[in-house]
Amino acid sequence: MEKFFEYARFCRVQYKFLELNQIMKSPFFFIVTPSKGKRYNNTKEIGGIEFITSTSEEDHKFSNREGIVMEVPLGYNGPIKKGYKLLVHHNVFKFYNDIKGARKSGRSFFKDNLFFIEPDQFFLYHDGKEWHTYDRYCFIKPISKEDSYIYKNTKEEPLVGLVKFPNKYLISKGVNKGDKVCFQPDSEYEFEVDGEKLYRMYDHQITMVL
Repeated sequence: MEKFFEYARFCRVQYKFLELNQIMKSPFFFIVTPSKGKRYNNTKEIGGIEFITSTSEEDHKFSNREGIVMEVPLGYNGPIKKGYKLLVHHNVFKFYNDIKGARKSGRSFFKDNLFFIEPDQFFLYHDGKEWHTYDRYCFIKPISKEDSYIYKNTKEEPLVGLVKFPNKYLISKGVNKGDKVCFQPDSEYEFEVDGEKLYRMYDHQITMVL
């Protein structure tokens, strides 16, 4: 409980700082807005007709995972710039219901469809040309089930995939894009990136190059 009040006080300082500065920059956080202005990707167009694929705001699978950078933190000198796209955690833009059933935004919400993003809440950034990995994250593309004498009750080959986006650490160890690798169980955090199913994981969860 003490940590909650400490975080609340910290947020109030953030808001006050933003109100007093016309440039509207946060000392520590990126400020983003959902891509296409939508918190959810719960529609799909088929034959020119748009269908709703999910009506549940509690279903994280349909929350928007892409945000546009409106401002970078004060003093930030990294590679990410205003206008870049970030691939964010599924809870950033998602609504939830409190104990009284009232619709609420998560802790990242600031105001007017703007959100604070902490460094551990995004995993890729797009500079307008291509996606780049961030920090210790990498992305693996699952592959179809391979022929084997062992029965596999899955459509995908268990714990095996192709490296789609390696980070700098993996590249330094000789693990490159397109390599077939093994990874640890329960490390698959599913994303859809440019229409392709990928798993986000940490570099230490890659166990072997095949």
